[in-house]
Amino acid sequence: MAREEFQAELGDLRDAVVDLGRTVLDQFRRAARALVEGDDETATDVVDGDGTVNRRYLDLESRCIDLFALQQPVAGDLRFVAASFKILTDIERIGDLAVNLAEHALEKRRNYLPEVSVDDLTGIAAEMVGRALDAYERGDAAACHAVADQDDELDGLCQRVAQLVVEDLVGREADHTVDDDLLAGVRRLLVTIRDVERVGDHAENIAARTLYMVEADETLLY
Repeated sequence: MAREEFQAELGDLRDAVVDLGRTVLDQFRRAARALVEGDDETATDVVDGDGTVNRRYLDLESRCIDLFALQQPVAGDLRFVAASFKILTDIERIGDLAVNLAEHALEKRRNYLPEVSVDDLTGIAAEMVGRALDAYERGDAAACHAVADQDDELDGLCQRVAQLVVEDLVGREADHTVDDDLLAGVRRLLVTIRDVERVGDHAENIAARTLYMVEADETLLY
């Protein structure tokens, strides 16, 4: 394969990875909205769309493996293919977490602590994913560090919200106002917080692997 053709294949791979990432980001945003609004139709659509995401993910993984095996990329090209291969896994897992949120929306459990909104959490996580994908597409090292910094913000906010939930539950328990339905709502909310935090972790992973791809800098990988 000529050098020009190989570079075109790498460009096509980058575009396909970004396109899948943006599809998954849209799924996550829609699932978050369905959870807040109780939108069954949107939640079901997110769950049903996961199979298509998985098939696209496996196809792109195969393309990465073929580039490793058949073209034997070197130096910067090798880092690009390796980073793309790993980033695909993070994208697929964000898709799985979007499905989790959609399934929570379909449970129709009573809202617990309605004054605690997950909108801020999901908004930050979605912004991080979008910025990480942009950094990968542009090869922007500075943006990678910005995503990592934002993950600290998201982690802190998730911890504060989870603490508020637990403290409220303890107070209700002391007042003997805890029932099975409430406990189910608590579990759902805490799992939701955990899943949103994991979306942020995967965004940071994308940024870390992009930084390594661009500058061979492993700083964010550890």
